[in-house]
Amino acid sequence: QAGNERDGRRRGTGLGLAIVAGLVQEMRGRVVASSHEGRPGTTFVVELPYLDKLTAVVSSQATEALKMQAGEIDLMTNADIRSEDYAAFKRVADQGRIRLIDAGVGLDPSLLWFNLSRAHADDPRNAWLRQKAFRQGISCAVDRQAIANTVYLGAAIPIYGPITPANRTWFTDVRPACEHDVAGARALFASAGLTDRNGDGMLEDSTGTPARFSILTQTGNIRARVMAVVQEHLRQAGLQVDVVAVEPGAIFQRFGQGNYDSIYYGVQASATDPALNPGFWLSSGDFHFWNPGQKTPATDWERRIDALMQRQSATPDLTERQRAFADVQRIFVDELPAIYFVTPKVTLAVSSRVVNPRPAPQIPQLLWSAESLGAARARR
Repeated sequence: QAGNERDGRRRGTGLGLAIVAGLVQEMRGRVVASSHEGRPGTTFVVELPYLDKLTAVVSSQATEALKMQAGEIDLMTNADIRSEDYAAFKRVADQGRIRLIDAGVGLDPSLLWFNLSRAHADDPRNAWLRQKAFRQGISCAVDRQAIANTVYLGAAIPIYGPITPANRTWFTDVRPACEHDVAGARALFASAGLTDRNGDGMLEDSTGTPARFSILTQTGNIRARVMAVVQEHLRQAGLQVDVVAVEPGAIFQRFGQGNYDSIYYGVQASATDPALNPGFWLSSGDFHFWNPGQKTPATDWERRIDALMQRQSATPDLTERQRAFADVQRIFVDELPAIYFVTPKVTLAVSSRVVNPRPAPQIPQLLWSAESLGAARARR
């Protein structure tokens, strides 16, 4: 305290907190004050950064993996370890040069959606391409576990909707009525008007035209390998599928023009609470991929989801919100405007000198709590 009393009495102006605040500011930290009603006093927490500087190197996932293994960078900011890179990372980890972190399963899986917009309304294949039974047949024909085992080398789990088990607050384990059953898939395709009319093992529509469609996906990405497996599974069920792998820019262009049959791609949700992602869930949303920006809901099931999402976002009661969103997921998995196959298990890597990493579910997992990261001093 400021003052010149020497009689033991405490008077004057307190300088302690001001001095602390000044020192913390010099160290680029902050002082956080908190108090609670009914409790005496105020709590002050001093938060100091562990690092003077954090430099993010923007590169492709493959380049980042090579730099991480070579010791040129200390942590991964682009994404998690790809399944094809895991063995190499494990060897480096066994040498003690990096640490591998199991961050659970992914939060934002890729999805296959069909073009249900007006821009595609004149396509003669819409007699079957737009049918719910056709989409259900696609989902039923695909062996999700085989994708997890062969493409992701076991480092993935099957899923059936946009919300994964990583989102514990909002995930509901809803599954379609048919799961990997080729005969069941053919029955669903038949109800959409597709049968083998000439005995060649492949399906045709009512005019005898082969049932064939294309899937746009990203070149040089694991998504293309997933679609190669899906292509084979659908061939076994009688569908001819052309997988067209292109750069992301070409996908966005074709999507914007409405010039595509279907697209397999992935996006990151802006938040884990579905109420904060209305662009995806609401029929009027720009990220309602299969038919974006509707002035009024095009289908009854989209109208029901709109109403449920409005209720989910309006009520303050968490249990009621979860109940409403569980109904949304049930409708979604039944209608399947977008089909989900797997979500990868997330493994991250940091160099052995990185301390206190706290991965978050969303990309970039290690930077959401960047203030907690530190670097150990090299031993002399």
